[in-house]
Amino acid sequence: MSKIIASAAIRAANTLFKRAEEMLEKAIAEKGREFVFEFPDTAFYLPQIYAMTAFPVKTLADMKVALEMAREMLHDEPEEKLWKPYLGEALDSGMATLFAEEIILALRYLDGLEPVTDTETGYVYNGFITDTIQRNLGIQLVDGRMPGFAAIIGAAPDDDTAEKIVRELQEKNILTFLSGMAKDKNGNVTNVTRQLLRKKVELGWDTYIVPLGPDTEHTLYALSWSIRASMIFGGNKPGDYKAHLKYTKDRVFAFAMVLGELNDIIWSTGAGAINMGYPAICDTEVPVIHPTGVCTYEEVETELDHDKIVQRAFEVRGLKVTVAKPPIPVSYGPAFEGERIRKEDMFIEFGGNRTPAFEWVRTKELEEIEDGKVTLVGTDIEERFKAGGMMPLAIVIDVAGRKMQKDFEAIIERKLHHNINEAQGLWHMGQRDIVWMRISNQAYKDGITLEHIGVIHNTMTHNRFKEIVDKIQTTLYFDEKDVLELQDQARAIYKERDHRLAGLTDESVDTYYSCLLCQSFAPSHVCVISPERLGLCGAYNWLDTKAAFEIDPTGGNQPIKKGEVLDEKQGRWAGVDEYLKANSAGAIESLNLYTIMDNPMTSCGCFECIVAIIPEANGVMLVQRGHTGMTPVGMKFSTLAGTVGGGTQNPGFMGIGVNFITSHKFLFADGGIKRIVWMTKNLKERIAEDFKQRCEEEGVPDLLDKIADETIAEDSEKLMEYLASAGHPALEMDPMF
Repeated sequence: MSKIIASAAIRAANTLFKRAEEMLEKAIAEKGREFVFEFPDTAFYLPQIYAMTAFPVKTLADMKVALEMAREMLHDEPEEKLWKPYLGEALDSGMATLFAEEIILALRYLDGLEPVTDTETGYVYNGFITDTIQRNLGIQLVDGRMPGFAAIIGAAPDDDTAEKIVRELQEKNILTFLSGMAKDKNGNVTNVTRQLLRKKVELGWDTYIVPLGPDTEHTLYALSWSIRASMIFGGNKPGDYKAHLKYTKDRVFAFAMVLGELNDIIWSTGAGAINMGYPAICDTEVPVIHPTGVCTYEEVETELDHDKIVQRAFEVRGLKVTVAKPPIPVSYGPAFEGERIRKEDMFIEFGGNRTPAFEWVRTKELEEIEDGKVTLVGTDIEERFKAGGMMPLAIVIDVAGRKMQKDFEAIIERKLHHNINEAQGLWHMGQRDIVWMRISNQAYKDGITLEHIGVIHNTMTHNRFKEIVDKIQTTLYFDEKDVLELQDQARAIYKERDHRLAGLTDESVDTYYSCLLCQSFAPSHVCVISPERLGLCGAYNWLDTKAAFEIDPTGGNQPIKKGEVLDEKQGRWAGVDEYLKANSAGAIESLNLYTIMDNPMTSCGCFECIVAIIPEANGVMLVQRGHTGMTPVGMKFSTLAGTVGGGTQNPGFMGIGVNFITSHKFLFADGGIKRIVWMTKNLKERIAEDFKQRCEEEGVPDLLDKIADETIAEDSEKLMEYLASAGHPALEMDPMF
């Protein structure tokens, strides 16, 4: 390993350690050793330190202990006259750097200095990445929408280059974190965040571009986020540092891109990242290092052409990214789904209660369709479009295929939302007859036409459903009379579909489906999806997985023959148990779908909601992802989630999809919805209509009013008082155990 790099890493580690030590002594003097600190919305204390050592940093005194652990990893800077392999010392110093940086950032939070507000632009950086955000991204991490992560440190030579690099990463669906500062080609100190803001690029989680902070140390937020994946999804325990480092190397496809001049802190932070298996690609000429045994690739690269830097990063990290793109004049990919088109940026809109608009997928015979055809129907279409403003719109998509089934129409329809939203400058909301779509001024200037709407749907429906759709054609109607007439026909079909799907029950089918997508992150987790129990992420129901199997017979959704009934009440079948044992590497041998108390479903970590038993109330509580308050079991969502995820069975605790709450099979063996004694106010409002209907069916029409929420009680004592005064039925039911 280069002595220059090793010296820089060791030198910076010592500098950062001293800075952290001084800041900590000052904080202790002001607030006392027992002052409690926690990063916002995480169950993992200071995650990098907790993962590596199993030591939970809760107080300033704990930070002092953790800092001493970092001291033990420090080395003196090597003397210039000596030469020896410096890899071990540099990597040790890299990890010490990450410990020191995490403590520095925690102390900055303590002083109200995080998240940072940019002094030049007023932009507020993201700061620490919460557990909730990580779990929200869970399904995108495993279904291919987000194949990797980039940490860009520094500044591009100019604003145009910064935008070009980030747009290329966006088009390839790479989540990009931004940190650090550097000089551009004119000698101005800036960073990629400022450069993108000047180019009016929309930043944030929705667009896959997340500025963390203006200093190199803020890169630590991305690294601690990545190490949490090992605990949240991988089920690896705090302190098992070998398992964590192997997990980040093999399963978290991250890399760094360093733009501009390098300094000691970049080298030292980079050495910490190398420990985790992450390569760094630079745009300046630097020594090449080959840390054998840590990575199988080069960690730094000689000076690169900025047109090639993204592709080179993919090659070095071993990322294979293929993105289907329709032939349209704007960029395309999931990273553009989060873009918003405000009224002042809008060229034209359809629907949204301003004009009639709807979408309808119909099954036709093969001979009835001309594949790829787009037809525009209406009077003076081109002139009306050029004028901008508003237009009615009916999108009628006819599909045909040898494997096409009527039940797949609704699945294809749901994807129309993504088809449009993934085009830069196009925005879509809703489905069926409540759609709302906008085209931006910039997209119009770039050459987007009405015909491109049909081109997008034809191309992407073929791509997403290639095994079941052999032909597709799209017809767009723009005259209000035609739109209203077709809308009545479509509504009759919507209603017919709803009745047909409502008749699907667990008993009416002999095959369930698995979802193994999350095994890329949680190796022992198997989601079992039945007609009355959707996936715990909320993204896949039985019809979705059935269609997915038809599309890709060797993919992550596989059929499970139920086989012999072993326990009808608890929901256990011989075929399901056999499948679980074979596909969880023997970690899970049995599953009961309808109880929380005996061999409940495992979880990867991206569940929408947690069910947890409250023994003294003889019932359960429900808390959704994103709720940051306390719950009656004495734990916040983030802490509860730390015990539920990782692919293990935890009787009394279970991750679920929100829609499962109103299923007839929800806790069927435990007493069903009458066991719910507490749920968050937000969740109550979200499911109120369907839940009240279920209450009527169960003979407890006023149950929702008897269920407490955080405005009534956040501890078990107040909860019990409320349940008693409300006469909650759970208090009179048989004991749960």
